[in-house]
Amino acid sequence: MSKKLHPSAIIPELNGITIGDFWAWAYSDTLNNRNRAIFAEFLVGTALGILDKPRVEWDAYDLLYRDKKIEVKAAGFLQSWQQNDLSAIRFDIEAKKAWDATANTYSVVPIRVSDCYVFCLHHEVDRKRVDVFDIAQWEFYVVGTEYINQQFGQQKSIGLTLLRSIVNPVHYGDMKQAIDKSLGFE
Repeated sequence: MSKKLHPSAIIPELNGITIGDFWAWAYSDTLNNRNRAIFAEFLVGTALGILDKPRVEWDAYDLLYRDKKIEVKAAGFLQSWQQNDLSAIRFDIEAKKAWDATANTYSVVPIRVSDCYVFCLHHEVDRKRVDVFDIAQWEFYVVGTEYINQQFGQQKSIGLTLLRSIVNPVHYGDMKQAIDKSLGFE
């Protein structure tokens, strides 16, 4: 679907049930890895002011900002399910055969399509306080893809300790500036 839907839109033949009702049912588990990751894309998109079009599922990159491609990765210590220990944080940086949603084709060789990565960490560790919508519980790490290619080659993932050794986290309000700097817009 290429147009943005409104949450109050009625779903035909469902007796007043709205799109918002569906979204509340389907996406309320924000600790779920998929939903948290989509929310992280939303956070990056809001910081950059680029949410005029709906997201494209399975495209080769997550966001397009000033003709630059951004890959958003998300992780959190707490999950929806019962945990004995906090989750180990690892972010996927593997080069892949990228699918182009517009052309409906895959790249021939595995590549990292984006111009930069934004690694989004939901860092709350107290289950009683956890709230994915509390922006203060997030930190963002912005790294240019060229740097990842040079330093990590064909490495498939990066852990939090290594990530913190190469870049400092930024808060939501500083994310746009960090992305602009990474992409050479400053």
